Amino acid sequence: MNSALKPSVDRYDELHSAFRWQVPARFNMGWDCCGQWAADRNRFALYWEDESGATAAFTFWDIQQQANRMSNALAALGVKKGDRVALVLPQRPEMAIAYIAIFQMGAIALPLSHLFGPDALEYRLQNSEASIAIVEPTTLANLWSVRDKLPLLRHVIGVGGARESGVHEWAPLLEKAGSRFECADTACEDPALIIYTSGTTGAPKGALEPHRSIIGNIPGFVHSHDFYPQPGDLFWTPADWAWAGGLLDGLLPAWHFGTPILGYRGRFDAEKAYYLLEKYGVRNTFLFPTALKLMMKAVPEPRKRFDLNLRSVMSAGESVGVTVIEWAREHLGVTINEMFGQTEINYVVGNCQAAWPVKPGSIGRPYPGHRVAIIDESGNERPRGELGEIAVNRTCNGVADAVFFLEYWKNPQATKDKFIGDWGCTGDQGRMDEDGYIWYQGRSDDVIKSSGYRIGPAEIESCLVKHPSVQNAAVIGKPDATRGAIVKAFIVLQPGTNPSPALEDEIRQHVRGRLAPYEYPREIEFIAELPMTTTGKVQRKVLRQREEQKTPGAV
Repeated sequence: MNSALKPSVDRYDELHSAFRWQVPARFNMGWDCCGQWAADRNRFALYWEDESGATAAFTFWDIQQQANRMSNALAALGVKKGDRVALVLPQRPEMAIAYIAIFQMGAIALPLSHLFGPDALEYRLQNSEASIAIVEPTTLANLWSVRDKLPLLRHVIGVGGARESGVHEWAPLLEKAGSRFECADTACEDPALIIYTSGTTGAPKGALEPHRSIIGNIPGFVHSHDFYPQPGDLFWTPADWAWAGGLLDGLLPAWHFGTPILGYRGRFDAEKAYYLLEKYGVRNTFLFPTALKLMMKAVPEPRKRFDLNLRSVMSAGESVGVTVIEWAREHLGVTINEMFGQTEINYVVGNCQAAWPVKPGSIGRPYPGHRVAIIDESGNERPRGELGEIAVNRTCNGVADAVFFLEYWKNPQATKDKFIGDWGCTGDQGRMDEDGYIWYQGRSDDVIKSSGYRIGPAEIESCLVKHPSVQNAAVIGKPDATRGAIVKAFIVLQPGTNPSPALEDEIRQHVRGRLAPYEYPREIEFIAELPMTTTGKVQRKVLRQREEQKTPGAV
């Protein structure tokens, strides 16, 4: 391992063994993430930019004043403790304000991606029984097309010029409301959020998160950003604030510490990402592996063009891969701290290059506060080095882990199925080495079983991206009568590169020369783009379904 990846001392055992959760019985996420900082009228909370070039800045006092008005407005519309309020918005100030307003009322925020179509919105709004929805012009049309199918949705609030008969306009609504609001006295276990899972296996499930969930996310956030906060820290992520990645890994942890965050409303673009990092002097960022790959390919040597001030980069959602880690170290001047978690049990494993060595390709070690193991189908821990399911125990060092969700909304069977005894099952496969590092191998249904070998797609994808002609890649197991499955790669080529049999052979040899003989892709298909979730994850399930449809009778 390159010496640049090694801290002066490995503090992992000391940090993990000494950690104890301290969760107050009475706790409100709205107060924690804004109210406690609002008295300082000079403390900035949010810098914001729109893709049109419009900009704005808000102190915590500004956010709190608007949140108080919003809480009063929602109460006037009949919202009570425990009611669900949907936010169908991209990154914009009103979304951040609405979160604080909903939390401090004791109501439940229901963030929904602004990319959702009518069917996706209808299912989640019906299932959650939301009474209020907040939209902008880009999301109003989809909601309005299913409005008559949502009898429990009493009111719709429009921001940014979203107008329709029967829609309350944000600004006039707040102008009529008072600017004082007393934060509700909530228990740490009271529900604050419903975040729907992506539905990769069955219908999407609503993960019900308590107010204490922000506390549960803090150890991972602090360590993945090399002991955040430090003087001058400013955070940005392109991750949607409607997902755990943007909300619980970005906006709320930064505000928990009273530090500012940058928000950007617009499509992700590699050049724009560099522009934002430079313009605002961003010090800390969470970038999906897909985003990092696009940035690496678009501007291989960014510090020759941009004056960057990065201190920490966290990445999660897919395996980052050695290629991207080495590029970031050389050309961004930072060692990426990879992280692993999921909506229900977030921010549980990762790296902290400031405190323990990073092993490129590994997702790291269990963060302080979390007991993580590789288990079999009966809940027994697997020997070091053997493949199994990554699982998180309900307790760590004798104390209940604060990061766990409460339950799946209206789905007790799914909640029960999430656990084997005290182990919360992630549905992700991995191996743990002798030093306690976990090596992610993909979703349980992504593992390829070929000729007796169990093959994870992540390492092969990382190797493929290292080829100069490859922009992005996804690997699946294609049904095969002889081997059970063969490794098939779907490849997006660099702009200007044309597919050819010669290039296929070159890519195969590229992998064969670097990985095990059974891991190279026996079949390659060049495609224009990979199917992705709205959170930036490759949908290998979609690719597998395509192959199964081509192979009648395949299992």
